[in-house]
Amino acid sequence: MNSVQSVATIAPFKVNSMQFIKTLARLSFLFFPVIAFSQSSLLPQGNKYKQLINRLEIKTRDSSLMFSHIQPFSRKELVQATEKYYVPGKFIESLGEIPASAGDSVSKINKIAGTLTHVDLEYMQDAMMNNAEWVAGDKSSFNSRKPWIKTFYKTKSDFLQVDTKDFFLSVNPVLQQLQSFEQDNDERVFLNSKGITMRGLVAKKIGFDFYLTDNQERLPTFAKQRVDSFHAVPGAGYYKPFKTTAYDYFDARGSIYFNVTRFINVQFGYDKNFIGSGYRSLLWSDYSSNNLFLKLNLRIWKLNYQTTFYQLVPQYIRGGDELIPKKYAATHHLSVNATKWLNVGLFESVIFGRLDNFDLSYLNPIIFLRSIEQQNGSPDNANIGFDFKANVAKRLQFYGQLMFDEFKLDQAKSGDGWWGNKFGVQLGAKYIDAFGIKNLDLQGEMNFVRPYTYSHKDSVANYSHYNQPLAHPLGGNFAEAIGIIRYQPHRKWLTELKMIVYRQGVDSGGINYGSNIFEYYTTRPYDYGFKIGTGLKTTCFNASAYVAYEVLENLFLEASYMYRKFDVPDKSSLSKNTSMFTLGVRMNMFRREYDY
Repeated sequence: MNSVQSVATIAPFKVNSMQFIKTLARLSFLFFPVIAFSQSSLLPQGNKYKQLINRLEIKTRDSSLMFSHIQPFSRKELVQATEKYYVPGKFIESLGEIPASAGDSVSKINKIAGTLTHVDLEYMQDAMMNNAEWVAGDKSSFNSRKPWIKTFYKTKSDFLQVDTKDFFLSVNPVLQQLQSFEQDNDERVFLNSKGITMRGLVAKKIGFDFYLTDNQERLPTFAKQRVDSFHAVPGAGYYKPFKTTAYDYFDARGSIYFNVTRFINVQFGYDKNFIGSGYRSLLWSDYSSNNLFLKLNLRIWKLNYQTTFYQLVPQYIRGGDELIPKKYAATHHLSVNATKWLNVGLFESVIFGRLDNFDLSYLNPIIFLRSIEQQNGSPDNANIGFDFKANVAKRLQFYGQLMFDEFKLDQAKSGDGWWGNKFGVQLGAKYIDAFGIKNLDLQGEMNFVRPYTYSHKDSVANYSHYNQPLAHPLGGNFAEAIGIIRYQPHRKWLTELKMIVYRQGVDSGGINYGSNIFEYYTTRPYDYGFKIGTGLKTTCFNASAYVAYEVLENLFLEASYMYRKFDVPDKSSLSKNTSMFTLGVRMNMFRREYDY
């Protein structure tokens, strides 16, 4: 079975990528003359403050943090939330120390501050230092005692920092070195990443960021099999062979940010996005490669409305140097703080391909894309979704997503397992300071996706980019349970236990049972009798233990152990158990994980 269709099938959809860039550039140009408000760059993927944001949101119910499920999150909003409970250089210990910028009543601020742990407060101080461009007060506590030749590491957080009235610049090296020992694998599993990252702010009106790494990686055996099947290194784009069984690839990202009014900001970039409060997202995830996009975000009253236009790469067969065809996507997400503790959202997307242009009808920033797709003759892949999160008792958060690719209520009621009822469901919960133990955080999540969800009748409109899913890495036809225990006894120490269990029905004997989103759903064997797990039944148990120590600011020493059991009862030859022990060092970069 070919998991990726021939490039010939997408030749009619070859597009001129410059046409898309020009279209976005024209849209951006319209906004530049009215720039008048400050704009913040965003926190990078896998940043160390993600758990702090979760904890602050649950404990404080701060209105801006309630939109933290729209990722990446704003550096400015993190600092503004933190400033309510932290004075640069020391922790809040009395009412008289609460900053005037807090906004809320002193008694309320003090009450919330009393629920924060010492580790929370230390991390808040660290967050202020690593986002210093938005700190309003004294920054002297961020300075290093002994800068390098009076130029480098003047502050503890940045190799090079320029902080003047109208210009801010941060430049840092990026490094990740992992050495792993995999059971029954004679080859050394490794990751060698090195590069640079920078961000800046001009007159607090135009923000920018840049990230570039060169990577050499040999994956564990089960991950390499995924590359062989889908012709894609997870999370990466173009890659080259390295030492026969390893891969060499660049990871390049960059964005420019500006505001068009006080309430509308714009990001034009090449990066990743994520929508959701869970470990996974069924709507839009950061699993696949970087992509080009223009994002418009409206934040006003209790509303956050985001419209994003994407240029993507359809599935293709790797070959020589040639222009890779393009496809496009448009997404809308409306999120509302219904109460101080409840946020609900509505999502829609459409994936499409056109000859040499972006379909201008999808530039309409107003929800609903489905109606436009129908007006065009329904040739494209339109999806809708819902999401919610509820913060309860300053300890708990419940969240979920519901994604519809296609659905008919009468078919669902019949119980006949009609193939066309394609949807996914996510339910999850977080419990912070569990059982009264400070900084012990638990998370549980379940994901269910029906067969043929995210697939389409052609190779362009499926829910993918660069031969990788845009949502869940497993594709379709699975049920998954995730459990995570995080414990942070000290700001410099982080421990995590994670367990992922899933059951999936995969293709067998060349028959498409709906797990592989790259297969046309028109090749299904029949129309009825489908349920999650239909096909060759597989189960997987992936458990990992992780511990890290932050030696210097943003420099981590790490160790992890992973055990993975993959079982195919009907074909024992495909079953495989493996374990892997890893040691590593990481600086200014997200963790590399193999969690599928």
